[in-house]
Amino acid sequence: MRKRIVFIGDSITHWMKNENDPIGTGYVRLVHDYLQVTYPEQEFEIFNEGLSGNRVTDLAERWEQDVLSVRPDFVSISIGINDVWRQLDSPDIEQVYHEQFEKVYESLLLSLKEKTNARIILMEPTVIAEDVQSEGNVKLAPYVEIVHKLAERYSAVLVPTHEAFISYLKTGKGKPLTLDGVHMNSMGNMLMAKTWVEAAGKLFEL
Repeated sequence: MRKRIVFIGDSITHWMKNENDPIGTGYVRLVHDYLQVTYPEQEFEIFNEGLSGNRVTDLAERWEQDVLSVRPDFVSISIGINDVWRQLDSPDIEQVYHEQFEKVYESLLLSLKEKTNARIILMEPTVIAEDVQSEGNVKLAPYVEIVHKLAERYSAVLVPTHEAFISYLKTGKGKPLTLDGVHMNSMGNMLMAKTWVEAAGKLFEL
């Protein structure tokens, strides 16, 4: 039986997706390829529903169309970077502070539980600047904690992508993981995919 997997998030998830390549060239592509070569006896249908600039409130607006209507077997969510980044680069717009982030995020998970039988995979938001103590990463901390709390509350698989990036940065010896502090280069995408597979890969074992 074909397994439907929805990846939803922002530009980090979307990465280079287009009409000719609906999966893109980011971490979703790497996870797709891993699943194909690791479980050749299984059929996977991958939906990349990343959209540039999205915050959790944007996910809510398209949740029915892009997630629930697909009748997914698995839903992987990566959100939170723009919710914090907009506080830094666009302070005059309406912000999504962590209280609202948690409330909206939880409403999405509730709808998944009520309307589907999908297994839920929650990815920590990664980093804002490749500096452990950057203002963005400090502001990101409560959002990461919310993802932890929701993963436990809704029996979701937690993918510790923020932890993986911070651990890598703390070595002080690594190569750059991003193009601009947020968007991934090939190594950043590999670290995201590696962390995802280590946390969620066993879900697909028969």
